[in-house]
Amino acid sequence: MKAKHIAFIIALVVLADQALKLYIKTHYGLNESHNVLGSGFQLYFVENPGMAYGWKFGGNWGKLALTVFRLVAVVFGTWYLGSIIKQQYHKGFIVCAALIYAGALGNLIDSAFYGLIFDKGMVPDQATGEYAGYSGLAVLAKHGYASFLHGNVVDMLYFPVIHGTFPKWLPFWGGQEFEFFRPIFNLADAAISTGVITILVFQKRFFKQRKSDETNHTVETKALVNDESQVS
Repeated sequence: MKAKHIAFIIALVVLADQALKLYIKTHYGLNESHNVLGSGFQLYFVENPGMAYGWKFGGNWGKLALTVFRLVAVVFGTWYLGSIIKQQYHKGFIVCAALIYAGALGNLIDSAFYGLIFDKGMVPDQATGEYAGYSGLAVLAKHGYASFLHGNVVDMLYFPVIHGTFPKWLPFWGGQEFEFFRPIFNLADAAISTGVITILVFQKRFFKQRKSDETNHTVETKALVNDESQVS
């Protein structure tokens, strides 16, 4: 698989992810939601100061550490993608790695730059340390709501497919309401999850071919050395 094909996949995912995020950020109020085509699927705007699917990590310093980790992951991912393309890994594995890379890059753009370019966003309350919401629509502005690397990731995909109540006999959660699928996420999260899950499911196929290629290459190399030895 050629590098230009992988670059196209990455660009497609990142552009689609950012286009949807920019639309939601500038057209939806925080926590505003709308059903899509009368289905259970909703566009539900939330801001995520933490990890994928709304998981939080260690307050403001944790957020900074997470953003720096994303940056390091993208830098490493750039080298790694080039390496596996050059070594001709299984095409499916390369595509999955590209999806993970594109997802990490998409969320990095939010956390690195959205605080600089938008006038409104969730910011931590000095007294409680919790992130406080805001009212109204956000707009692009010269002075943002946060500094570099402190922006929030925009999430909007919500699939509350099943609503119900746990049986009362169930330990811990008995009688409590539940909802599936509860997390709100974005296209970047979906790309990362798709890449990771696909690698886990098809890892034998992806790496069996790689192991076979390495074995064949070793045998051919040994045969070549023996031939040269015999000639000498």
